[in-house]
Amino acid sequence: MNFSDLGLSPDILQAIQKANYEKPYPIQVEAIPAILQKRDLLGLAQTGSGKTAAYILPILEELQKSSIHKSRSVPVLIIVPTRELAAQVEEVIRMFGKFLPRKVKSNAVFGGVSINPQMIKLNGTDILVATPGRLLDLIARNAISISDLKTLVLDEADKVLNLGFKAELDEILSRLPKKRQNLLFSATMEDSVGQLIDRLLQNPVKIEVKPEEITPELINQTAYLVAQEKKGPLLRHLIQEGDWKQVLVFASSIRTADNLTAKLNKNGIQAMAFHGDKSQGARTEALKQFKGGTLRVLVATDLAARGIDIQFLPHVVNFELPRSPKDYIHRIGRTGRAGASGEAISLITEEDRHHWKVIQKKMKRWVELVDTDNLDF
Repeated sequence: MNFSDLGLSPDILQAIQKANYEKPYPIQVEAIPAILQKRDLLGLAQTGSGKTAAYILPILEELQKSSIHKSRSVPVLIIVPTRELAAQVEEVIRMFGKFLPRKVKSNAVFGGVSINPQMIKLNGTDILVATPGRLLDLIARNAISISDLKTLVLDEADKVLNLGFKAELDEILSRLPKKRQNLLFSATMEDSVGQLIDRLLQNPVKIEVKPEEITPELINQTAYLVAQEKKGPLLRHLIQEGDWKQVLVFASSIRTADNLTAKLNKNGIQAMAFHGDKSQGARTEALKQFKGGTLRVLVATDLAARGIDIQFLPHVVNFELPRSPKDYIHRIGRTGRAGASGEAISLITEEDRHHWKVIQKKMKRWVELVDTDNLDF
């Protein structure tokens, strides 16, 4: 199946080609024709499944048929849970949109930064990507209107609800016109998501993309049994001895992330922390440097890392184990993607051993545990 088989116009197909997209992902094959037919859609898919382009491409197609407007009334709204995802989605819109004859104006709005610069840019916006709280702030200031919305996309609906945005979401939905197209994407089908689906979608096309195997074959997993006080030296040893150029390290708390980052830098290993207490500017800069290959180590907490999507990431380290096996899978899934091999390393203390067994049992795979007593570091 090719993109040319999905009902897209020559202009969009040319944009896809110029963006170096070759074959459509399964979710794109099913979603694009349904969205072009103006159907409501339910997409059950994990991060990395290609879902962003699955809804962006047909939305851009429809906008090519409309004239440029100069009002503050937005035709397309994409609601996302985090700042990083907002920026990421808007980046995809810009990537495809820059090749199109009818220029599409997109904006990403989120909290943690000044609202005034965001307000100034909103007039004439075709696609608004927004976190719920900041969207309501802008509506309250009459900076934007969603009363004539044509298409609503709710991306990562489970995370939107899990982060406590239900009240904000209810308020947003109450302000929308009754007649509109609704596209909802979620990685899980929790009860709260099911209730939202019943409320939001009318006779939807349902697409379910089965998640990849819990432990992709291309990910080489290793665990090291190490005393708590020796974790930092071991991590530095692994990075330097292996000459690792790009490493994503997971810490379970902001304090640990900051302390670990400071120690790495003190020992000549360039590192930056990435968590919710960092300003948006600092997070954007850290991610830009890390993706660009100029930053060697990014130390992240789980919540912040939801927005990190790097196609070829060679090394992931669990400096501390996450609370749930599901989070462990999400962490190691940052590597070994798009056909590239990857390495996932976990640092295990004696206190972690029972929890580590639980994670392995859930994965249905046992990982070699290397005793570090004989390692010189």
